[in-house]
Amino acid sequence: MTAKVGVITFPGTLDDTDAARAVRRAGAEAVPLWHADAELHGVDAVIVPGGFSYGDYLRAGAIARFAPVMGPVIEAAGGGMPVLGICNGFQILCEAGLLPGAMTRNAGLRFICRDVWLRVANPDTAWTTTYAADQRILVPLKSGEGRFVADQRTLDELEGDGRVVFRYESAAPNGSSRDIAGVCSANGRVVGLMPHPEHAIDPATGPSADGLGLFTSVLTQLVES
Repeated sequence: MTAKVGVITFPGTLDDTDAARAVRRAGAEAVPLWHADAELHGVDAVIVPGGFSYGDYLRAGAIARFAPVMGPVIEAAGGGMPVLGICNGFQILCEAGLLPGAMTRNAGLRFICRDVWLRVANPDTAWTTTYAADQRILVPLKSGEGRFVADQRTLDELEGDGRVVFRYESAAPNGSSRDIAGVCSANGRVVGLMPHPEHAIDPATGPSADGLGLFTSVLTQLVES
């Protein structure tokens, strides 16, 4: 039976089509989820994609966190459903309390758009099992509020518990604390990262195919569970 992965669209979402394409390339069915519909339509996992949900008013992700669809997403995540937040999706998951920390304006207050090398710090989450520990992957980064911050106690806990999932190989271009590019929930089922793996699933359309591993990883997890 083909796994179903929901991809949410909010007003201002830009990367839902790319995320759905990545899901299909990995071998699953991409199910569109509308922000105003408080229903997940029987999906097995959820992707909260990038963009500028609700125009980033107040701050990135602050309004989307209260969208009707997020109620069942939060409930499903609490029950162990895999959830991936990319860029604005990462911001939304932080605002929703599914991931720790917060995303703030980039150091230098400039929008960054470039390909970046990441290191896989935790290959044991629901979205990273096809990677090896410390593997290098090349994916695009494009954001203005991509600086991950948290208090020192939270950062120490994330490090100590192995919840840093991705780290910028060189100094984080956006000034993220401890060069963190992505983190996960305590059970490893919810992952958020600022760079865009959905734009790196085919060398013909991106800098590499390195990002495809996130989408194949979750399918492996769904089959095993």
